[in-house]
Parts: sequence; structure tokens; C-alpha cells
Amino acid sequence: MNVATLDLSEQLWCELWVSLASMLRSYTAAHGLNGNRQATVEFGEHRILARHAENWLELMRDGAQVIWKHKNGDGGKLELTEAGQLRGSGVSPSGVEDLDMAAEAWARELMQ
Repeated sequence: MNVATLDLSEQLWCELWVSLASMLRSYTAAHGLNGNRQATVEFGEHRILARHAENWLELMRDGAQVIWKHKNGDGGKLELTEAGQLRGSGVSPSGVEDLDMAAEAWARELMQ
């Protein structure tokens, strides 16, 4: 793999990462509408932290690898795919889930 390929791959992972953070922000806002509740979603190049009340979700990215954990102790390791999905055990029966579906599920759990 040459340097140009590495740069393009990292660009893709960054773009998908920003999209994931944006979706988390949107879905937490949607889940909070009925109860007038809000979550904060902070993100940087390698970390997303979403918080609501005492609940939190932290996502850490290294290239395509994503490590996630909840306040309740749940967590795992996933991989971003070029198709805009997360791959890994526990995301769905097929082992692959679209970013928007993963973000919605995390937001729903966070806003409970």
C-alpha cells in the first residue's frame, strides 16, 4: 500500500467518523424531544463522547477500528467499512450494521 492509498483511507475513515458523530447528535435530539431532554455530543478526530444525565457513550477510533463503551460496562470493538457500515460481533445477526442504525440504537439506549 502506498502513501496516497493510506491518505485516502484515513480521509474516508475521518468522513465516516464525522457522519457517525452527526447522526448520534441528531438521533439523541430526536429521542429527547418528547421529554424535553438533551444530550451533549463532543467529537474530535479520534473520539466521540455522548452524554445524557448520568449515561455516557464513548467511541474511540484508530484508522478503521472503533472501540466503544457505555457507562453500564458494555463495550466492544468494531470496524468501519468502506460502505459506511460497522462490522463486528454484537452489532446485528449478520455482523454488519449501517452507521445510521448503529447511531440510532446507541442514541435510544443513551436517552433512556
